Formats: sequence, structure tokens, C-alpha cells
Amino acid sequence: MLLVRLWRSLSPVYRGVHLSAWKRTQSHAAAASAVRLDLSGIYPPIATPFTAKEDVDYQKLEGNLQKYAKIPFKGLVVQGSNGEYPYLTEEERVEVVKTVRRSLPTDKLLVAGSGCESTRATVQLTEKMAAAGADVVLVVTPCFYKGKMDGRALIQHFTKVADSSPVPVVLYSVPANTGLELPLDAVVQLSQHPNILGLKDSGGDISRIGLIVHKTKTQDFQVLAGSAGFLMAAYCVGAVGGVCALANVLGQELCELERLCVSGRWDEARVLQQRLIEPNAAVTRKLGVPALKQAMEWFGFHGGACRSPLQPLTEVEAQQLRRDFSSNGWL
Repeated sequence: MLLVRLWRSLSPVYRGVHLSAWKRTQSHAAAASAVRLDLSGIYPPIATPFTAKEDVDYQKLEGNLQKYAKIPFKGLVVQGSNGEYPYLTEEERVEVVKTVRRSLPTDKLLVAGSGCESTRATVQLTEKMAAAGADVVLVVTPCFYKGKMDGRALIQHFTKVADSSPVPVVLYSVPANTGLELPLDAVVQLSQHPNILGLKDSGGDISRIGLIVHKTKTQDFQVLAGSAGFLMAAYCVGAVGGVCALANVLGQELCELERLCVSGRWDEARVLQQRLIEPNAAVTRKLGVPALKQAMEWFGFHGGACRSPLQPLTEVEAQQLRRDFSSNGWL
């Protein structure tokens, strides 16, 4: 964190003049920062509101941020999958991070998605996200040429990004969107990098998550569950928190589930976890971001429409979404 605050305190001119020196020294300093940085807790991967013309609606974004500030999140994930990052320009992605940084309390972590398809572009965007105020970057697996994205290619990609990143890196495996799972052996090898802090695993394979925790236990490596549907199970096998789409809607409840798990109140945690499974599935693998944004509207947040080509829910889908929430006592 000290490294991040120092970076932010430098003027843009100073940053540019000393960028080469910064790169030469940052990996050691970032490594020390990574050791100190504790990821444990709940993070909503926030949605990006749009106007009727599909421009980013920064006013509504700030409205959501004010409401999230009242929930005991560890921080926010910005420009994750639920932020529709593939549909935003690089300039928009950076500006959204800047907007969140201005509103986010200093004791909350800002985790910014900086993944791109090429290593070069990811390195460049990672530097811009750090300059925009990110404490940590979340780097998704490149996947367009997924047939060639074996362990060797992915290890090289993440290593180069981590080598040059001014802030710690969290790996991001989300096979439902990318069609590609970050291989376990690659995770274990990458966990040894001093500037790679952890992994967000959205695959939902609890045995894999437990094995990753086990095989990286000699490293300061932290695993985050990538979905609310298996949050309790992930805690059981050693995860330290979760980046959960459902936290955009039921953030207080997800933080309560975290509290119950951390305090060992497993019977109460199990009851709450079971009530979260159906609504979580509805806003993730079943109906996706359009459903998440619709549910946000029901719960007093600004969700609104997605950017094209994502389509709004049909009436049948909206009715199913309401049933998934109401049958579990949330609506």
C-alpha cells in the first residue's frame, strides 16, 4: 500500500521522467507491498451503468458507490466481467477506475481489471490502472487463441505482467466466459512470483480450490472465490474471501456469510449459503449481467441496460429471476 500511495503522490510529469527508474526498482518494492496486502473479505465486481445512448453514466455510478460505502466490503472490483469491460474502450476503462478511486474511502481496496488479449497491451493498461488509483490489478486469462494458451504461454504472460506492474497482481480464471481454465500447475508456479498476490477462481471446482490452497501454502498466496454460490465451501478449504456478482445486490448478506464462516458458525452459515445459491445462479451462469442489472434495480441500485450486443431480459426471464429471489425470501 505504501508503494501505491507513493506512486499516486507523484505528478504525471515526474512519473513520466522517472518511469524507467521506477520499473527497475518497483518489483522489489511491489513484492514487499504484496506481502503486506491482505485481500481477505468480500468484493462486489461492480456493474457499469449506461445512459440511454449507451454512454457510461458516471453520475449513476457514483450513486451506487455511495450506497456500497455503507456495506462492510473489503473493497471493490472495477472492470471485472460484470463491469462489461470487453465492451468498453481503454479510455473508458481507465476513467471508470478514476471515478471509483475518487469516491472510494482510502481504507477500501480498489482492484482494477487490466487484462487484455496481448501481453503488451496488458502491461500498458496495468500501468495506467495503477496510475488511475488501483491498489491491485486483476488479470484475466487471454483466451482468443485458447488452443495455444497452454501453461507455458500463460506463465510467460502473467510473469511479464507481474514483472512490470507497479501494484500487486491477482490472477483471474473464469472458464465460463473464456472457455479456458488457468492450469493448476501454472497457478502453483506463478504463486512463487513476489508480485503475484493471489487468484480469483470462478470455476467452482472446490477440490481444485482446496488443492491450490494446499500447494501454495508456503507462499503468501491468497485465493478468492469467484462466485457467491460456493463461497462457504471455498472458505472451508482455505479461501480468504470472495469476488461475488451477487454482492452488487445482496452485499450485506454476503458480508454476513463471510463473518459466519470466519467465526466458525458453520450451521448458521450453511442456512444463509443455501438461500443464496438460486439467486446467485440466476445473475451469473443462467441469465448473466442483464439479470444482475435488473436485480440491482429491484434492490435500490442503478443497474439499467447493458451495452449492445447484450440484450435485456425477456419477460419470461424476468419472471424467473423474480422467482429465484422471492422463493428464497429476498423479495
